[in-house]
Amino acid sequence: MPNDLYDRDAFAWSEYQADLLRRLARGERVNDLDWEHVVEEIEDVGLSELNAAQSFLHQMLVHLLKVCGWPDSPSAGHWRGNLVAFQKDAARRFAPSMRQRIDLARLYSDALEQLEPVQYDGTAPLPWPVECPFTLDQLLHDKRAALEECLRAAAPKPTA
Repeated sequence: MPNDLYDRDAFAWSEYQADLLRRLARGERVNDLDWEHVVEEIEDVGLSELNAAQSFLHQMLVHLLKVCGWPDSPSAGHWRGNLVAFQKDAARRFAPSMRQRIDLARLYSDALEQLEPVQYDGTAPLPWPVECPFTLDQLLHDKRAALEECLRAAAPKPTA
């Protein structure tokens, strides 16, 4: 195996390494395994899955905040549809081992920060809760309407 194959052609490198690992699993002696990069790639697969699940959860939170911040917006129906799609994607990508690595408070804070300067239809949003009112299980499994109600119930009441 050329020393720079990993850097030149990651696809060819991955096929070659997979072949070597299969041969090793069959009991054959192999010498060209690029252990450093194999380990790194295995770790990256897990991180990629975690990042995907977190991204879908973040998008869910953004869309929940939009729906509750601007409930009368003509875009609310579109946001609700996206919210359901993001929830399904998050549930598909989520694995129980991710639970301790997902920081909902940070994801919620990031969503608030993303929407802080935004106005829709020329209006500022209705007030949102400062802290995340959801559990991970709620975000992954509760129906959209229940999530909206949870967010509305936790929001400060608008002042007149």
